[in-house]
Amino acid sequence: MIGISDVEAAAGLIAGHVVRTPTVPSPGLTALLGVPVTAKLELLQRTGSFKARGATAKLLSLTEAQRAAGVVAVSGGNHGIALAMTAAALDVKATVVMPRSAPAGSVRIVEDAGAAVRLTDDMDGAFSLVNRLRDEGLTLVHPFDDALVIAGQGTVGLELAEDAGELTDVIVSVGGGGLIAGVAVALRARRPGVRIWGVETEGAEAMSRALAAGGPVPVELSSIVSTLSAPAVSRLTYDHVAELVDEVLVVPDREAVRGVLDLAEHAKVWTEPAAGSLLPAARRVLERVGEGARLGLVVCGGNAATSDVQRWAADFDLR
Repeated sequence: MIGISDVEAAAGLIAGHVVRTPTVPSPGLTALLGVPVTAKLELLQRTGSFKARGATAKLLSLTEAQRAAGVVAVSGGNHGIALAMTAAALDVKATVVMPRSAPAGSVRIVEDAGAAVRLTDDMDGAFSLVNRLRDEGLTLVHPFDDALVIAGQGTVGLELAEDAGELTDVIVSVGGGGLIAGVAVALRARRPGVRIWGVETEGAEAMSRALAAGGPVPVELSSIVSTLSAPAVSRLTYDHVAELVDEVLVVPDREAVRGVLDLAEHAKVWTEPAAGSLLPAARRVLERVGEGARLGLVVCGGNAATSDVQRWAADFDLR
């Protein structure tokens, strides 16, 4: 388990390399949901998602030998983008392993940043290949099973705690669990009375299945939301979530895509379905906690192409 001192150290390490993203009240989401809503706009981060924080913290901690050998990562999109762009800025050679289901735009961004891309048939194959490349001498920058990466992601929660007004409930999207683990560490230290909720999409339920099983278990992936599609969480992220997070909710892909459209219309921000899932989760949270809630939403990223959202909206018959 990491602590608040680890998150604070990561904040000092990455300062000047990442953006302190806005934390703002959202009149549009407040009107939509009927309670005060504050949004942490992490989609305005360098590379378009929170992943730049953990990747930067990890790369800045490498030894000269590790930098010379190069780094490797597995990603459904955002972690690969963050690693590729951060590695280029720090003159470190990077390889990113991605499933063929990853958004084409994300693959192109990784390649344009100068990283070598290796494509696999699925996410399970991607994790297998990245482990082989690690064994061949590359330094693994894991998207979530790394204490330093989690501490870097936790700086999102540190900023939210410092910049937001009064909150009763904070909702965070969950893939492998690195973001919510770090955010939970920061909030439990700085805002101990706040309830913390995770949200996954159906077919990308690695954390909720782990919580039900009492530890990490492999899951079959079928969600369209590649950025939440970890084949399993790690023991490290599971332990943090089991101890620090109130509950992890699961919403359908259709509701996550509807959330993308609602965020565009009501909050005036362009997000990906991983962030879109926050809105159906918020409605479920409000059903449970009742009146008096003041919500904080970690809007984790915005790396979705307009063509992707248009296709998903058509597939789910969303007008």
